[in-house]
Amino acid sequence: MKVQSVSLQGITVFTSLDLELSDGINIIIGENGSGKTNLLKLIYHTCHDKGWNMMDEKYIRKYNDSKEYEPNIVIRYKGNNDIEETCWLMKNGRKPCDSEGSDIIYIPAMEMLSHSKGLVSLYQKYDLSFEKVQIDIVQNAQLPETRIISVFEKRLLNIISNIIGGEVIYENERFFVKKTDDIKISFEMEAEGLRKFALLWKLIRNGLLRPGSLLLWDEPEANINPGLLPVLTDILLELHRNDVQIIMATHSYNLAKYFELKKDKKDKVVFHSFKKENNSASVFSDEVFGNISFNKLIEADEELLDLAYNKGIAD
Repeated sequence: MKVQSVSLQGITVFTSLDLELSDGINIIIGENGSGKTNLLKLIYHTCHDKGWNMMDEKYIRKYNDSKEYEPNIVIRYKGNNDIEETCWLMKNGRKPCDSEGSDIIYIPAMEMLSHSKGLVSLYQKYDLSFEKVQIDIVQNAQLPETRIISVFEKRLLNIISNIIGGEVIYENERFFVKKTDDIKISFEMEAEGLRKFALLWKLIRNGLLRPGSLLLWDEPEANINPGLLPVLTDILLELHRNDVQIIMATHSYNLAKYFELKKDKKDKVVFHSFKKENNSASVFSDEVFGNISFNKLIEADEELLDLAYNKGIAD
């Protein structure tokens, strides 16, 4: 599926928001609390019914007691049949997307596979302090591997295998990185930055990031060494070129800039800057990273350069 637009009102930080999305890569930036993560979750839970109600009172804007902003979420998308359709979520009901739930993958900022042993069954029985999106990614990684691997999947798996030094295996409800010398490293003992790549390896190997899929990724750069960001960019661009739509939120100037510098003319990469204003959020979009209004990543980078320059003069 390809999400074309998202319209929100009266939920979390959004009084009213209309966002047009590229069917390629969408990079969302903005200061903390501007709604980046909320947007990803709202898309994920509106597109299919996974048992978490985003119309719960804790998500609704409590300061607004009028009906001017009756809480609702409307998503316009194209399914695998390329026909334009709509899914929506309101207080009085919902219409999930017609595509399969496995077409949509959400990767949360928090690494989850190191917590996998018994987590899903415990979550189903007890009130644990994990969100549904965090449980879902564990369940997706636990799925069996596909019988057939496409050429582009093999290419990406080889690139990631070189980074993590092996491949990912799942045994006795736990994930391991099996190194090329056959040593098995449990996920909790692996470097957290490498776990991000290992999770991506497992999702690709399970056939979940196939053409027509939607990947929602919150802060993919978290805990990754900056030297690996160019490789991460190449991997995500390759997924896009094989018809995977990507919507990601980032705080990394370097990652956003790598996309601008590495994309080809045919690549569809759009930057969206969220601005928090009092009790609401607005968005500015552009295909050129430097053209976005209210670009907090560039502003922070310029402040650092100014500090270094002034420090050099003072010394």
